Amino acid sequence: MTERFYITTPIYYVNAAPHIGHAYTTIVADVLNRFHMLSGMNTFFLTGTDEHGDKIVAAADQSGQSPKEYVDRISRMFRELWPKLNISYNHFIRTTDPDHQETVRLVLTRVKERGDIYFSEYEGLYCFGCERFYTEKELVDGKCPDHQTPPQVIKEANYFFRMSRYQQWLIDYIHAHPDFIRPERYKNEVLSFLSEPLEDLCISRPKSRLTWGITLPFDDNFVTYVWFDALINYVSGLGYPSGDRFKTYWPWAQHIIAKDILKPHGIYWPCMLKSAGIEPYRHLNVHGYWNVSQGKMSKSLGNVVRPLDLVDVYGLDPFRYFLMREMVFGLDSEFSEEALVARLNADLANDLGNLVSRSLTMIHKYFKGNLPEPGPVKPRDEELKRSALALVDIYEKQMRDLGMHKALMAVWEVIGKVNKYIDEMAPWVLAKSETGRLGTVIRHIFETLRIVAGLLWPFIPESAQKIQVQLGLPCQGKDVTLEDLRTWGMERPVRLIEKAPALFPRIERRKEKGRALPLHPPEKALPSKKGDAAIPADQALITYDDFQKIDLRIGVIRAAEPIAGSKKLLKLTVDIGEERTVVAGLKGHYEEAALAGKQVLMVANLEPAVLMGIGSEGMILAATDRCGVHLLGPDSETVPGSRVK
Repeated sequence: MTERFYITTPIYYVNAAPHIGHAYTTIVADVLNRFHMLSGMNTFFLTGTDEHGDKIVAAADQSGQSPKEYVDRISRMFRELWPKLNISYNHFIRTTDPDHQETVRLVLTRVKERGDIYFSEYEGLYCFGCERFYTEKELVDGKCPDHQTPPQVIKEANYFFRMSRYQQWLIDYIHAHPDFIRPERYKNEVLSFLSEPLEDLCISRPKSRLTWGITLPFDDNFVTYVWFDALINYVSGLGYPSGDRFKTYWPWAQHIIAKDILKPHGIYWPCMLKSAGIEPYRHLNVHGYWNVSQGKMSKSLGNVVRPLDLVDVYGLDPFRYFLMREMVFGLDSEFSEEALVARLNADLANDLGNLVSRSLTMIHKYFKGNLPEPGPVKPRDEELKRSALALVDIYEKQMRDLGMHKALMAVWEVIGKVNKYIDEMAPWVLAKSETGRLGTVIRHIFETLRIVAGLLWPFIPESAQKIQVQLGLPCQGKDVTLEDLRTWGMERPVRLIEKAPALFPRIERRKEKGRALPLHPPEKALPSKKGDAAIPADQALITYDDFQKIDLRIGVIRAAEPIAGSKKLLKLTVDIGEERTVVAGLKGHYEEAALAGKQVLMVANLEPAVLMGIGSEGMILAATDRCGVHLLGPDSETVPGSRVK
């Protein structure tokens, strides 16, 4: 039987228009869905909008619309955006859909029949922005940690879900299924929540203060709390309880969320499922924030990045590629247009685009667009073939482990090898006297490009399919499988190989309304303390924004080993919430055994490099003086992956 895969985004709250955070989550889900299609699986992809609650009523009032008019308008923005980002979802759900509301009432009835819902009067600290009660321990300096406002004391009678009944069950389940919540840091965060007594969850709001919601099936005077309503979309979207899609896909459910909604998804939702008699989801996959201008994106700070603004300027596939390549899944990342342009020019225009262009040009120039028969094969040809075929397994492992950026790094390593292979083999020289060898070289370039294009389809589907069309391949896009890519020489062109314009033209400056503009206004120069004299280049001042571009993390060295043939370098395995390989010049300064367990400071977003044949994915910081090298680290034990600010 064909394996199955079910992936969901959060259903996005419609109190504001979509921004880059929404786009990232949805593109991650799309990339993973396409990857599992590439793996030959039967997949289903759900997204949608969350449309009830206090904040919706407030936003609707502010816009001069009824709640229904308002949610219809904002939900349409999300629904219309996703195709423009090449998101191929199977179903778009809204919590105002009648079938969803019916499912919510069914689940509430089942949970109440289980004895897990009771009525009680409660006085607590309520944040209207979060639409939830807080305990004193959860507040930061007496304020809501998200909205930085003091919660209001509210006393009212409501219905409660006996979530505390399932606390020990959930702890045991997480320990028995160690990859239930990924990455591990978020599993540990949930277990930390569960180390304190779990309070029951208030799951209703009286209609005396809120009518915009799903009426409780057992009391017409109350509506359902927005989180109890929203989370149920993951099963209502499959036609729970008797729908064929629910039976087919639910046991393989994978949720993609941002870390700010970890508690509802990691605690409320499993307990709700257990009470309703539904087996838990397969995995909860949690990513970090995109930070812009020194902090998390916020409408109030005015630093929200809108996806189509960037797509219109730089193109869709460069935008998708940048988001997947720049962020380590689970960690925060810094967004800047400068970094996007750098990725576009270096990775897409120079590396991939140049490889495709020169390869197709040679096939036309030397063989009139026909794929030649191979001639003699030499060790260098076999080396490229081994690298290309090995790439498929490396890529598959990284994708299954949510290492999308590492999968792309592996693809680009092979792209670099092909470009180097072309330079070394010099087809323009072989064309003069060794047409047999030229045929072999062209065939190896063609086959490697075929594999690269197939693996890039989940990330940059339009561009990958253009390459497949230009190569004349009979199978393109979703019709290609990983097994196809594991076979060398499987697909021959069904037509002449095409010449085509550059896939990714270089961009130097942002263009807007016909005018060339710098990416950002130039910073005002600070006056020098030395009068009008210029500050020497090696002492030049940088802005705080410049410093924020460096992603400094606390790491723990898990292992250290010498590198054969090197007098100075050690190969380190460093844990920054995920394990990275780092090559560092510490040999002779530290014993390998003494490094294991040592906490260090690491630059996590340094461009990868290959040193002594080993890929290095970061840089360990150290100070040097006349006494030698001194590693830098925190003054007390710190959680690996913590950001240095």
